[in-house]
Parts: sequence; structure tokens; C-alpha cells
Amino acid sequence: MTKKGKTPPEQTEELDLSKLPPEEEDMEDIVVMTDAEGNETYYFEEMVFPVGKDTFAVLVKLDPEAEEEAAEEDEEVVIAKVIFDEEGEACYVDPSEEEFGAALAAYEELMGEPEGEA
Repeated sequence: MTKKGKTPPEQTEELDLSKLPPEEEDMEDIVVMTDAEGNETYYFEEMVFPVGKDTFAVLVKLDPEAEEEAAEEDEEVVIAKVIFDEEGEACYVDPSEEEFGAALAAYEELMGEPEGEA
């Protein structure tokens, strides 16, 4: 697995499920990321895993217009660091290069993939 696409923005908010197509309304682990220009991108939180004292999430971009088979082949996946704000809400931030390397190694170990073969 490689880090692709744009860097996760500095914070997220809960997703209004009414904005999603009907087939995705039943997904509970959906977050919306807002970039510096105010553009929203929807992601499904596929998994959360610890690395030392930190927590990371594997986020898969949701593209309601993509065909299912094509979407699986071209999935945009990011690993984001999970931090909690003063209200206890989860926020997804871009990990440092060192954090990303550690998170990727932990993810590959969890998935049973030898390093360098993702």
C-alpha cells in the first residue's frame, strides 16, 4: 500500500448521511475531510490500528459515481493519524514521514504483507 493523492486536511467533521447516495447511507464509519479551500471529500474508515501511543486509520475515498469493479481497482487509500480535539471528537491529520513509515509497517504486519511488497 502506498500513500496516494492529496494530503489529509487538518480537520474533519461528521458526515451528514443525507448527502450520500442511498446505497452508502448505512455505512457508519464515514468521515468528510475539508481541505484548505473548503472542498469536501468523503472517506470510509476501513480500519483503525495503534502504533505505539498513536492511533492511525485507513481511509478509503468514496466515489459514488465510480463503477464498483473499477472503483476497487482505483481506490484512493490514505493512512491518517487520529487525534482527538477538546470535545473528544476524532480528527484525521497528515502523519509526519516518520509516523507514516511506522504506520505503514504496522499495517503491513497486520495484513500479513512482508515489507516492500504492498
